[in-house]
Amino acid sequence: MSATIRDIKEKTGLSLSTISKYLNGRNVLPENQARIEAAIQELHYEVNEIARGLVTNRTRTVGVVVYSVESLFNGTLLHHIGNALREERYGIFICDSCNDEKIEAENIRFLLKKKVDGIIVVPVSRKQDFLNPARDADVPVVLLDRSLSEGAFDCVRIDNRKAAFEAVKILLNHNHRKIAIICSDSEHEYTGYERYKGYLDAMEQAGLEIVGSYQKQGCHSIEFGQASMKELLCLKDPPTAVLLCNYEISLGAVISINELGIRCPEDISLFGFDDLILSHLVKPQLYMVVQPMRDMGEKAVEILLHHIGSKEKTPPVEIVMNTSVRTGNSIAKVTSEVSAANGG
Repeated sequence: MSATIRDIKEKTGLSLSTISKYLNGRNVLPENQARIEAAIQELHYEVNEIARGLVTNRTRTVGVVVYSVESLFNGTLLHHIGNALREERYGIFICDSCNDEKIEAENIRFLLKKKVDGIIVVPVSRKQDFLNPARDADVPVVLLDRSLSEGAFDCVRIDNRKAAFEAVKILLNHNHRKIAIICSDSEHEYTGYERYKGYLDAMEQAGLEIVGSYQKQGCHSIEFGQASMKELLCLKDPPTAVLLCNYEISLGAVISINELGIRCPEDISLFGFDDLILSHLVKPQLYMVVQPMRDMGEKAVEILLHHIGSKEKTPPVEIVMNTSVRTGNSIAKVTSEVSAANGG
């Protein structure tokens, strides 16, 4: 026969209200928590989540919607989000939008049917319409990595424009003047658009011509990075450096230069985004814009749980976190003679 809350009461000597308070996720004295946990382990007590949800109107579950679970970036975010939720004794539903706005909207409706207490979204869409059902149901939502054009939801992100600007400045400081960019389609993908603007800012500030053939915008994928790098290297007047605006594009670009037998940084200098497994495996080690992914995931959870636990309506907040640069060996110093020949 399954253990009950009354069995825990007899084992611990604590009141039913104290035990119930702890089981429903509220704080109790540390010594009482230890006694309850010990009794749960000894009695093999299992919480009736359905019954608890009927009483509290909460399921202690959070939905997380990402644009693609194939992305190592998203996988890393999910790892940090899951750890933060587990520490607060919350479960997690993970939904893959497959880079499709229609599937993304279906995922939100699915999570609402599962009665999740809140939702974290790394969105595909640029507009908030797909989140209207969550707003109508009074389920809190926090955006992560990408904001929406209306600015109506809490968001945790980096300053993508500034990060790309600073990366290009480092290339400029190495005397590069023929700098290309490979990024996501700026018309549809938020981070690609912001990083592209940062590239333009730095080039314009330096008074450099922005060559059309040096700008590659398309799918957020390894294949696009690979194809675009090949096209750049096969130009009659190829760039001397390339800004690679996300992890998948960086991986594809490295594959391409290896296939073509191009040397980095002797023949081409590279600057990538996201300090994930790639930058620790390839030689030379890439310069990388590093996002504080653990901090981003934990902050998104913190904001969401605050909204779940509070009935107070507050204006949406946007938390913009700083990036850093992990130096490597993938940028060559352009000689003054070459720089002058290139118009520098």
